[in-house]
Parts: sequence; structure tokens; C-alpha cells
Amino acid sequence: MQRKGKIILHIDMNCFYASVEQVYNQSLKGKPVAVAGNPQERRGIIVTCSYEARASGVKTTMTVGEARKLCPELIILPPNFERYREASKHFVNLLKTYTDKVEPVSIDESYVEITHLCMNRHPLELVKEIQERIYTELSLPCSIGVAPNKFLAKTASDMRKPMGITVLRKRDVPQILWPLPVIEMYGIGKKTAEKLNTLQITTIGDLAVADDYKLRLSLGINGERLKNRANGIDEREVDPDSIYDTKSVGNSTTLHSDETDLQVLKNTIDMLSEKVAARLQAKRLAGTTIILYIRDASWHNQTRSKTVSNAVQLKDEIFEIAWKLFKTHWDEEPVRLLGVTVSNVIDKKEVTQQLSMFNFQQHVKDEPIIELMNTLEKKFGKGAVQRGIDAPKQGKYHANTSFSKDFLDDFKK
Repeated sequence: MQRKGKIILHIDMNCFYASVEQVYNQSLKGKPVAVAGNPQERRGIIVTCSYEARASGVKTTMTVGEARKLCPELIILPPNFERYREASKHFVNLLKTYTDKVEPVSIDESYVEITHLCMNRHPLELVKEIQERIYTELSLPCSIGVAPNKFLAKTASDMRKPMGITVLRKRDVPQILWPLPVIEMYGIGKKTAEKLNTLQITTIGDLAVADDYKLRLSLGINGERLKNRANGIDEREVDPDSIYDTKSVGNSTTLHSDETDLQVLKNTIDMLSEKVAARLQAKRLAGTTIILYIRDASWHNQTRSKTVSNAVQLKDEIFEIAWKLFKTHWDEEPVRLLGVTVSNVIDKKEVTQQLSMFNFQQHVKDEPIIELMNTLEKKFGKGAVQRGIDAPKQGKYHANTSFSKDFLDDFKK
């Protein structure tokens, strides 16, 4: 049977952490369960929760105290990342029994291309089999989006949860996606939506027909990419080797008490900068935008950022910018939460510094080193010598966590 176009799945595990806990402890089945960053603290944050908990109004990012008010019988557990990584490996390995074209994009979601498997078999029959196997063999529910490209597959998988299967074709885009507010499109956050709104782009349909020049002026190359996706166009391949589909690397912490001590706050930002730097270096990434998050005791949030010309990766660089942002914008209200993120990240090998009057002298100082590296590479081969910043740092915070993609390295073995 000859089929036109690709058939790509996006498989999204439903309430993954809570579902894994219910598999591990059968007595939790059917009960409201939540996984929280610190179950002992009322200000600990709910990371995920079961559908039984959601039925009572419990949501991700709520505090433990808020969740317990809504659902007094809520069972709150600390995260067990080893357990989740193990379940994730079983999930991906099951997908690989069908095809090598599996691209894990986080601990609980993967893209799979099944085009070549559907020459003599109906795609939906195969998709139902995959979903049923994940549920019967791993006892884990999942939703699956079926589409001709990754963007539409991801969009489709979010449409029916739990245990949904949704087909989204390119021809369906005008009817299904275009009427929606632009903020609801995958890949568009609050800030991008605000920029689009200033251009009178309020729906996905508006974005699909927006002026190319205005989009480029406001959003750069990302404007063109978003317009294409609003029209159902996405040329990205399902790539089993693509494990760094990361736009940002960050870390945040809820303080033990509402804090005003400047030294404590400085130390916290220093610690967060070190964690972010360790993750960036472990992944060989660097980014040009440093973002500081401040939440005060009244739950008012501030987000401040600074974009630099040269991508940063080291702790001291990140801390210097984050601390300046804090000193400039903190209103001296007691602080409940702090976060540091480096966004607009790219592979360190792709980083190119923009020469200017301000950094020209640094490049001049580096020139003898560059010449030496070039000489050594001519003798021993390209890539034989790398600057120290390119080497992954093995340090205190170099550990596999669910919030990074380090666990994906296991799938490469």
C-alpha cells in the first residue's frame, strides 16, 4: 500500500511521575497522588499529580499547602528520579522494538516515525497496538498524536488526555488551530504572545497570514518558523541522535522562609548559577540570554533578563549578570522563590563571537593560542584540541536529573 507523506507520532506519557509511583506501589492505584519537590514544606511545589488529584482541582506548580486544602486526602511523595529514568528507558526500549526512528525529547515523551511500517498496515491499527502495549506491559497511560510532521504530532498529543489518540492533518489546521488564541500554539510563550499581540496577531490564524517583514523585525528568524508552523509546516526529521532540543537550562528554589537578607539572597543566586553552569557544561551548551525570576511573599512574580552578544556557559559569567539584575530590580519585598535560567542556548561548537570594538582586544590576546591550536589541528586532525570551556565539567552538581536530559545518554549505549 503506497502512502503519501510521513507518519510521525508524538507519544506523551500521562502524569508520568505519579503514574510510575502508582505502578511501583499498587496500593496507590485509583488514589489522588502528587509528587512534590519538598513534601515536608508547605511551600514545596507540586511537580505532577494523578488524574484523581486533578479531579479535586490540584494542579502542577501549586504549593503543597494549597493542594492539601483542595484535596485533604492527597498522598504526596518525594520525587524518585532513578525510578522515573528506569521507567522511561523501558518506554523507549519498547518503542525501539518497532523502529530505530525514535527520538526521546524528554523523560516522558518521544517522537516516532512509522512511515515505513505502514506500507502494508493501517497506521491507526499500529498506533493503538503501541498504546495498548505501553499500558499492558508497563502499566503506564499515554496519549499519542499522529500527524505528517513533528509540530502537528506534538499539538495532537495534547488534545486528548488521558489515553487519547488524535490524528491531525495539515488540511485540518485552518479549522482546528487557526481560531485558537496564539498563546495556545506549541512553541509560543507569554512573552512571544505579547510581542505578537502588539502586531495585532491574536489568533493562530492571524499568525498564519502575518506579514513576513514585520514578523522578522519583531522575532527574527523565529518569526518565520512560527508562521510556518501556524500553517502546519515543519520540516524537522525524527532524529534518534538529536538529544539536545533544549531552548533553555534553568534552576529555581523556594526559600525556607520569606527572605530579605541580602547575603542569603546573593548566596542563593550564586548556588543557582553554579547548578545552571554545571548543566550547560555537561551538555556542551551555551546561551545568550540570562533570566532572573523573583517571587515575593505575596506571590507577585518578576522576570528580568539580559541578552549578551557572546554566549555564556561559566558560573561566574551567569552569576555576575543574574546578581546585577537582582540588585537593579529587587523592590526589597520578602523573597519566596528565586530562579536563574540561561535561554537561547545552542551547541557550544556552534558558538561564534561577534567581534566588536569592545571585545576586539580579547581576540587579539587569544590570537597566539588560536594559531597554536590551528598548528596542532593540522598535525593531529580537526577537533584534536579544544578549549577548556568545551569539556564537560565533572563537579558537585553534575548529576542526572529529570529537569535535564542527561538520562537520554543511556539510550545511546
